[in-house]
Amino acid sequence: MICPHCQSVSLSVIPAEIRLYRNGPRTLSHPPLTPSPDIRVCLDCGWSEFSIPRSWLSAGWLRPMRPQVVPSRVEIATSDVAALAS
Repeated sequence: MICPHCQSVSLSVIPAEIRLYRNGPRTLSHPPLTPSPDIRVCLDCGWSEFSIPRSWLSAGWLRPMRPQVVPSRVEIATSDVAALAS
């Protein structure tokens, strides 16, 4: 393994416990998610990363309740022009 930040080979895998909180109506009454991922840490620069287990992702707790509509570049440009005109 090579660090993508500093290209060092001094990486270590550390077990961890992470708490993920969601601020949404569906999850306010639920306790925080606590996946226990392994974190890869560069011992030279401190870069680190972890992955959420697939079982957590497939449960859908990290997804918003309503689909998020991402505006296209044309819609953004049109709204900017309209805002400048008024």
